[in-house]
Amino acid sequence: MSAAAPAYLQLKRHVLAQIAAGRWRTGDRIPSEGELTREFGLSRMTVNRALRELAASGAITRVQGVGSFVAGPKAESTLVEVHGIRDEIQQRGQQHRADVLSLASVPADARLAQAFGVALGAPLFHSLLLHYADGQPLQLEDRHVAPAAAPGYLEQDFASDTPHHYLSRVAPLEQAEHVIEADAATPDWARQLQLGAHEPVLILNRRTWSHGRVVSVARLIHPARRYRLSGRFSFAQPHHG
Repeated sequence: MSAAAPAYLQLKRHVLAQIAAGRWRTGDRIPSEGELTREFGLSRMTVNRALRELAASGAITRVQGVGSFVAGPKAESTLVEVHGIRDEIQQRGQQHRADVLSLASVPADARLAQAFGVALGAPLFHSLLLHYADGQPLQLEDRHVAPAAAPGYLEQDFASDTPHHYLSRVAPLEQAEHVIEADAATPDWARQLQLGAHEPVLILNRRTWSHGRVVSVARLIHPARRYRLSGRFSFAQPHHG
């Protein structure tokens, strides 16, 4: 490296150049801190700074204990409107596929009883689906449904017709509530979403109503490095928040 720019900045430019030239593609593991330290004769502190800044800019993703990877463009979902994951994926020109991991009747625990406004132990329908975009897992959909709102829920083929589309037909949406969380992947989530241990995930908790009653409580879990949530808000008059 030359002395024209700080060493960490030269290393950042080198990594970005490799990505721009297509030598390192989305999902590829880039050389480790130790490998870059030896290759360029830099201190580990300098290499660490370059990688931290590349991760902060979204060019790479760092997974503790696993390595650094070239980040791809993130799938995006709006916080304001309620869309199904299949629609989001297809609108980006990608192929959607879903695996049904579980579909059964379960008793409401304390959290769900409160969310639905039912008695503890009341029956609820439960589905667990894994959604893919071009063969890559993008969303783990963990959903509970009020049986009275969708009595035929357990008889559906959700590999071809998603819960979102089915519920839109039988219990048209009147109101939705979104709560966003960031967390570390559990061992099950990491396995299902093909993530590193404790890699960050984005969780969209969605509760929906139809005809004045709660229809569905869903936890939608996404790999943070492959997904983002956005929203645009407008107000009828000046508002200061």
